[in-house]
Amino acid sequence: MTDYLVVFVTASGAEEARRLARALLESRLAACVNFAPVESLYWWEGAIHEARETLLIIKTGAATFEALMDAVKRAHSYENPEIIGLPIVVGSPEYMQWIDHEITR
Repeated sequence: MTDYLVVFVTASGAEEARRLARALLESRLAACVNFAPVESLYWWEGAIHEARETLLIIKTGAATFEALMDAVKRAHSYENPEIIGLPIVVGSPEYMQWIDHEITR
């Protein structure tokens, strides 16, 4: 079932996350986007940074990943945003069909 992905993208906050999610949904690059507030520690430019961010959890098809990644990069405020796609190994067939239906209209 590797035709489907869960994609993680962190945003600077809820407002940016909603803007990114709406753009991905309107362009049919995502079927669903969930949000979760997160606290992040990370290396950037030689130092450890700390930030409160919003994590987007995006459900999509593997075939749309490149276009989704390009859309996020164009619209994101970060110089190097997190965009990580993980394969969905198993899932409800009806849910997977729903993803197909929503991203291929």
